[in-house]
Amino acid sequence: MLEKVTAVTVGAAWAALTFIAPGPTPASTPTTPKAADTWQNLFDGKTLTGWKRLAGTADYKVENGAIVGTTVMNSGNTFLVTEKEYGDFQLELDIMLESNVSNSGVQTRSHFNTPGFENKVYGRQVEIDPSERSWSGGVYDEARRQWLYPLDLNPKAKPLFKVGQYNHVKIECIGNEMKTWLNNTPVAYVVDPVDANGFIGLQVHGITTKEQEGKKVYFKNIKIKTTDLKPSAFPTDIYVVNFMPNMLTPYEKEHGWKLLFDGKSSAGWRSAKDTAFPTKGWQVNDGTMSVMPSEGKESTNGGDIVTNAEFKAFDLSFEFKLTPGANSGLKYFVTLAEKSEGSAIGPEYQVLDDELHPDAKLGRDGNRTLASLYDLMKADKNPRFIHKIGEWNVGRVVAYPDKRVEHYLNGAKVLEYTRGSKEFRELVAMSKHKIWPNFGEAPAGHILLQDHGNNVSFRSIKIKELK
Repeated sequence: MLEKVTAVTVGAAWAALTFIAPGPTPASTPTTPKAADTWQNLFDGKTLTGWKRLAGTADYKVENGAIVGTTVMNSGNTFLVTEKEYGDFQLELDIMLESNVSNSGVQTRSHFNTPGFENKVYGRQVEIDPSERSWSGGVYDEARRQWLYPLDLNPKAKPLFKVGQYNHVKIECIGNEMKTWLNNTPVAYVVDPVDANGFIGLQVHGITTKEQEGKKVYFKNIKIKTTDLKPSAFPTDIYVVNFMPNMLTPYEKEHGWKLLFDGKSSAGWRSAKDTAFPTKGWQVNDGTMSVMPSEGKESTNGGDIVTNAEFKAFDLSFEFKLTPGANSGLKYFVTLAEKSEGSAIGPEYQVLDDELHPDAKLGRDGNRTLASLYDLMKADKNPRFIHKIGEWNVGRVVAYPDKRVEHYLNGAKVLEYTRGSKEFRELVAMSKHKIWPNFGEAPAGHILLQDHGNNVSFRSIKIKELK
């Protein structure tokens, strides 16, 4: 979100078999071996052979053919993990929680007690979350980067997990790609270069309240396949969290995603006030496109840059990295028709150091803070979804054909609105944008990266046009 036992003994049903044709077999005719069943049981249904407990003090026992973990007051997260490590695999198991106050998860390619992670299990976890939030099947990076794939990215999957009954979980890790299924329905898709191998673990979450004490989580039918692996298909509408800089997977390409920045050049971009890319103030280097510092002044150095192309409806993702006190932004539906002295005009996903930049304290009710719709609507963000200054954050803007717009920060949805609605126009009327007729309502426009005089870097800018 271990006391030691011996190696797994695979049952006879999973052992390699040799097939002999019925009836007499001539001596000259060789027997034909039957292909071994490549699935292996990780749990023999009777003992904890092949598993060990790590980190916390929660209890694990075998009862009626299932591994049963029980919460213990004031214990941290506890894990029952495989003694063996795995690289590429497909894993299937059944999980049941008896209460929605519980929490669990399945560790993949995970590790324990290395420098910086003393007495901690860390690695990617498939979350089991029966709370009102309902993020079961999402991907959490235990004790390290936290949420990688919250189910705000796939809200259709939120109702899949059922408390009080067994739920079937499938996990696929092949190369850098990780996919999850819950009750035979695709849930999450993460591309991550971190951790090529590690152990598999079953979590009992740490607890601090009497209501959570003594609650049980059940695991059974745990099996793994490590050979003859073929990636399983996913439907077209699953959003991919891709941590490979400036790279699209074949799945993303097949389903309409395109890079707006190739990681090597300024191709596809130009100055907001010229037909060419700025000759100063912007730098493409080491897979990033960065605006250079110029005393925090707006559009006085290289100026804003925009895409050559215009977009009507889209799903747009981008990574950004702030320096201390920095300010920038990503704007969309930018027409360049307005005669503005500073930055070009359009709705803006605010990119800002909330702690050190004074703009965070201006505007109304925090509507100029990170990930907000600048000067219009505050981003409702949990601090745990804000990565530190100097680290990469993932922004996302989804502009639907029906004019609904959503902002996300590191996978969590932080606001939504509808362009041209009564509520939107009322917000515009109270903002600095009120001087621009029909602000934010253009049918199409450019994507813009802002020069606000501070050093900010961008990469992995990708877009999918929506129909």
